[in-house]
Amino acid sequence: MGYSGARGGLDAILAAESLVHGARNHDPAPWLTTEQITGRMRLAVDRVMGEGGLYDEDTAADALRQAEGDVIEATHLVRAHQSTLPRLAVSEPIDPDEMLVLRRIVPAHRTPDGPQLLGRTSDYTGRMLDRDAQPAPVVVESDPPAVTERADGQRHPRRFSDMLREMDLLVDNRPAATDAPDPEPFDITRHPARPPAPRSAILASMARAETGSLISTWYRSIRGPEGNLHEVTLGEVRHGRLPLRVAHPHTGNPVLLGHIRASECEAIEDLDGPEEDRSRFDVGYGLCFGHNERKAIAMANLDIAWRRFGDVDGLEQVLLLTTDGLDSCGFLEHLKLPHYVTFRSMIDRKRAVRDIDGDPSDRAADAIGRTC
Repeated sequence: MGYSGARGGLDAILAAESLVHGARNHDPAPWLTTEQITGRMRLAVDRVMGEGGLYDEDTAADALRQAEGDVIEATHLVRAHQSTLPRLAVSEPIDPDEMLVLRRIVPAHRTPDGPQLLGRTSDYTGRMLDRDAQPAPVVVESDPPAVTERADGQRHPRRFSDMLREMDLLVDNRPAATDAPDPEPFDITRHPARPPAPRSAILASMARAETGSLISTWYRSIRGPEGNLHEVTLGEVRHGRLPLRVAHPHTGNPVLLGHIRASECEAIEDLDGPEEDRSRFDVGYGLCFGHNERKAIAMANLDIAWRRFGDVDGLEQVLLLTTDGLDSCGFLEHLKLPHYVTFRSMIDRKRAVRDIDGDPSDRAADAIGRTC
């Protein structure tokens, strides 16, 4: 019985694999090119880069094509590919103030320092499906000349949180000059993070979390049964390009490798707890790969919620262990695999209980037991 079950399962697996390869090689519809995907599906590419933990647009695009648009499957492919790559160097710490801003909104203030840059967004367009749009030649997005040439206060505006700090309205969580230097950030790609974890592990886990799962967790934290209702105000949302540097192996001087796109958010929290400084605000922070403002906003708000309420409702454990798309979907997907032996043992236990109780054997249970 076990042999025939394994034989039949193996045949089905090989047939399914054959269908996948056949669809890739013989489908009459042409494959989308890498340039088409990066140019026309840029937000999906950014999600795969962020959740896959690998900043390379072409790799993310190829994974999306192979996964037929399934973001989770593409993320799995990217992480598997990432695990085969050598780690040649560790980049220098990135200073978000160096971001060349492509988009900046400050919902908390009408006239902040520096401009509000709406940038490329569908936030203010009608959600109307355009069925008559004709495909146009693919043009890879690049910065307009004004963006690359005007590296001044217009594209490097001062933070709104700096203004609050100058007004003495902000709790300053930054380490003092006399404190010990910041510890090395927790590397979640090499070590599993478990509670209690440092803040760097929480932020890294959220940066690589599945976007929908993170948003759902944030929404539950402010609207769910835990009762942690708290004021949410976005101080600032940015999207732009950040310089990436590594230390030269011989001189030790920082060397510019290139630029990466990132989304950043600072969320302002109204402190009203009995042991909190009610005369000030606190700030939550979020930073993730690509143009993914929803994730950055959820990150910033969950950063605050975790520090204020994480010990009460287990939010830290949720963020570390359940928001990762590969972990959660992997557990779900495994339910589709054969569970013959497990279910047969469940049937045997049910029948044993009936025998103890003196109930007659159930013919349906016997039939299922013979086929498992």
